Amino acid sequence: MRGASVFNRVIGPVMRGPSSSHTAGAFHIAAMARSMLGRAPIRARFAFDPGGSYAKCYRSQGADKAFAAGLLGWRITDDRFPSALAGAAQAGMRVEFLEQPLAGAGHPNAVEVELAAADGRTLSARANSVGGGAVEFVRLGGWPVCFTGDAWEVAVEAEPCAASEAVALLGADGALMGEAQCQEFRGLCLVWARRRERLAHEAQERLAATRGVRVVWACEPVFFVPAGEPGFASAAEMAAMSLQQGISLGQTALEYEARLLALPESAVLAEMGRRLDVMLDAVELGLTAPPAMRLLDASAGRVLRAEREGRLAAGGLHARAAARALAAMHVSSGGGVVCAAPTGGSAGVLPAVLATLMAELGVSRERAALALLAAGAIGVVVANRATFAAEVAGCQVEIGAAGAMAAAAVADAVGARADQAADAAAIAFQNTMARCAISCRASSRSPATRATLPRQRMRFCAQTSSLAGTKTQSRWTRRLMLCMLPGACFPPSCAARRAAAWQLRPRPARSRRGVPESWGIQWPVARCVSFPRGTSFRPCRWRGRLGR
Repeated sequence: MRGASVFNRVIGPVMRGPSSSHTAGAFHIAAMARSMLGRAPIRARFAFDPGGSYAKCYRSQGADKAFAAGLLGWRITDDRFPSALAGAAQAGMRVEFLEQPLAGAGHPNAVEVELAAADGRTLSARANSVGGGAVEFVRLGGWPVCFTGDAWEVAVEAEPCAASEAVALLGADGALMGEAQCQEFRGLCLVWARRRERLAHEAQERLAATRGVRVVWACEPVFFVPAGEPGFASAAEMAAMSLQQGISLGQTALEYEARLLALPESAVLAEMGRRLDVMLDAVELGLTAPPAMRLLDASAGRVLRAEREGRLAAGGLHARAAARALAAMHVSSGGGVVCAAPTGGSAGVLPAVLATLMAELGVSRERAALALLAAGAIGVVVANRATFAAEVAGCQVEIGAAGAMAAAAVADAVGARADQAADAAAIAFQNTMARCAISCRASSRSPATRATLPRQRMRFCAQTSSLAGTKTQSRWTRRLMLCMLPGACFPPSCAARRAAAWQLRPRPARSRRGVPESWGIQWPVARCVSFPRGTSFRPCRWRGRLGR
């Protein structure tokens, strides 16, 4: 069983904002592509599907700089990152970005990569940025693969007669993770293996010299390499493991990550402490010297000053935590260094909660690191069963997961049991991602009832932000209100979305989830929307033009 790592998928990566999918994901794709090419390229071409998200925002989200930095072999936190495109040109590297239809693109963050080196070696691949900085290469040299950057991955294209020898060489040192995979097509075969360690240079040279071997691709990991087995996969298993051993959720997560990565618990705690420091630094920077942002003015410092001066209707700990969350998001939005938790779009929630716990409740640094691990345990459950990608499930999945993780962190920091921390996370998550109350089919209206308490605090936080001087942009507000119209939030590619508007009318379902298949609505899109069973859609006319 492959389980998500806290460091690889949840609390991390340490990155530059504003987006883990577009900035960190793009960087990881470029770094892995350079690794498989085996040297720095002199030409690079990145193609995005016009209907995907990269085509719309690769410049504004810094993906172009991230691709260039990855090709140059820089770290994403390098101070030279903002000038990565100029650095690529100075290094004699030609980097191109273009929009063109990508046949069979199965993800909104799909990118086609083509690299060429000075010695004539080339690389052609397709990759997806799947959320939270995680990536997957799905095609390599025309072959279907699945490179995820959390192992030493090797692929060998060869004639069938050389396949057995290639498998033997790849596993000769006993470092294989599972079994080597082999596929055949048009008289050739591809042998693909995941390894815990780098393939020795001598073994790689021998593999390349084997008769019948055409090309060898070796990809270095960009994440920690899991060398053990995960301790749990669900919240029930997580809580049972914790209660059985009589330990907190944070300690359970510490044991989980140490076992999965085959690291000492002290090393895991030290790495989590380093990521905690990145979060706290982002909060401090956002309050004192926030970077410039494209659409918003920095307001975190004003909120905190207004609270201290008593100018808010509802001040106190919650208002100060809200200011700290804004501060970290200022840094992320301005392209500063943050820690995705679990994404760049939600990188302000956990830093604010932990900074508040430490500054105002006296929580120690070690205890805060354990609380961050507890948050990571909740994120592991989400990562195993769903996604963090806003392009797939909407921005609410980022902030919803972060809110659930933060609720568990607070519960763990004050001494709650693992099952209590999981309950806190579930309540927080439900308030962002819950189905509408009518779908509960009960007179209690449970989702609405549970949402009442936290959403009252949300009202006061909105007032806090407005009194501190935060202003809205009218054109963006107008678009936001239009998105509240039935169906306006659906992608333009949906046929029913082009009907101008929607009207929901309960009637017998004619297909899965009541969506008429003849309307061409994609099943993943329909699955992301919470409608009562038996509801179907009927287009209606609406005077006006959406999106204006």
